[in-house]
Amino acid sequence: MRSPIRLPITLALIALAACGGEKAGDGKGTAPKSGSPSAKLTGRAIEVTVTSDAKGNYFEPNRFEAHEGDVMRVRLITGVHNVNFLPDSNPGKTGLPAPSALLQLPGQTLEIPLTFGKGDFYFQCDPHALLGMKGHVHVD
Repeated sequence: MRSPIRLPITLALIALAACGGEKAGDGKGTAPKSGSPSAKLTGRAIEVTVTSDAKGNYFEPNRFEAHEGDVMRVRLITGVHNVNFLPDSNPGKTGLPAPSALLQLPGQTLEIPLTFGKGDFYFQCDPHALLGMKGHVHVD
C-alpha cells in the first residue's frame, strides 16, 4: 500500500530541485555574469545593505553614484531580499544582470559588477517592490 504523503513529498522535492538551477549570484560573494566584456573592474566596492525593520524594507543607500567597473556589494542585514535590474524599469539598456537569488542569511553578500554601461539604472527587491523597496544608481 502506498503512503498518501509520498506524492506531495515527491512533488516538493522536484520543485526544490527546479529552483536549484543556475543563478545570477549564489549569495556567497559571487557575482552575476553580465555586462560589457570590455568594461574593466575598478576594484572599488560600494556597499548597499538590505534590511527589514520597523522602518520597513529598504536598501541603504537606495540612491548612489558609481563609476563603470565599480562593484555593488549587497549585504543582507535582516529579512529575505534580492536585487533585480528590471528591463521594464531600464528601457533601452542592455547587458543588465539577471535577477539575483534571494539573500536569506544575515551577513550574506552578493556582488554585482557595474559593467553594463553608463547611465541611470533602477533596481528593486522583487518580494518587496510594491512596498517601495527600490533603488537607483547613476553610473558614469
